[in-house]
Amino acid sequence: MHYDVFNGDADGIIALLQLRLSKKEAQPSEVTLITGVKRDISLLKQVDANLATSATVLDISLEKNNDALVQLLEKEVNIFYVDHHRTGDIPQSKRLVSLLDTDANTCTSLLVNNHLSGEFVTWAIAAAFGDNMQTSAEALAKQYHFTSAQQSLLKELGVYINYNGYGRSVDDLHFHPADLFKKLLNYSDPFELINEPDSVFLQLKDAYLADMNKAKTAKVLTENASFKAVQLADEPWARRVSGVFGNDLANASPNKAHAVLTLNESTLNAGNSYTVSLRAPLSNKQGAGELCASFPTGGGRAAAAGINDLPQEMLSDFFDSVSKYYA
Repeated sequence: MHYDVFNGDADGIIALLQLRLSKKEAQPSEVTLITGVKRDISLLKQVDANLATSATVLDISLEKNNDALVQLLEKEVNIFYVDHHRTGDIPQSKRLVSLLDTDANTCTSLLVNNHLSGEFVTWAIAAAFGDNMQTSAEALAKQYHFTSAQQSLLKELGVYINYNGYGRSVDDLHFHPADLFKKLLNYSDPFELINEPDSVFLQLKDAYLADMNKAKTAKVLTENASFKAVQLADEPWARRVSGVFGNDLANASPNKAHAVLTLNESTLNAGNSYTVSLRAPLSNKQGAGELCASFPTGGGRAAAAGINDLPQEMLSDFFDSVSKYYA
């Protein structure tokens, strides 16, 4: 049994999409998909070590999955691991093949694109746009002579797929990430999907625009020269846009860090806590992962990170830490 384990955002889905569409890769005959909402990253523990012979792991932090990875390797499971988040200690095993790069200007789909020598570069560009790797996406698109109009469409597609991955649970999402992956697998060329009437692209576009229109009413919690934090309502639409709205804010003010907070419903009766999406300034894409990791349930990469359950009493400390870091 082979397992495909991947983040439910644009980067994770499209990284796997490239591999499974590829004629250069040996394709497993029997596959189990393991994924979830974007913040559900401790996925490797769901692999059944007694059934697995191999696994492909994409766009989830090795640091957060180290224990499960070691156990699978000890069970002689062959692992192909591609990621751009914090690695922690990397196990040494002949059964582990890894493509790991924490550079702030790359993402998992771009690493897979290099691995496949650009076989599905159009999809990789969409993924890079979706992961808010604007400069990297544009540079790759220019290299392959995509027009500005084509880039705009690929950017939309990447953003909409990424938007679908955000939520407290899969019940918040329009499509389960595994189902969305299966739908996208029908299109080796993303422009075929984009131009198809009543496609997933158009369905997600309509939903995205409706949700983002609501986000315009976000409450500003704090703002200074280096940092701005806003709070969205405790509603499914707000949880869906928390990440993409943060990207929009970052793109609009590239010299400032931004945080988007939503209240965690599960703790309303026991002291408030927040889900946090943090974006480093685009002009200084570093530190977000370290800042979030310094708080319980936090982590991520240099340019973008988050905290799943930030207690209200730590909110001012978080604001102070971010403001001072980027001042």
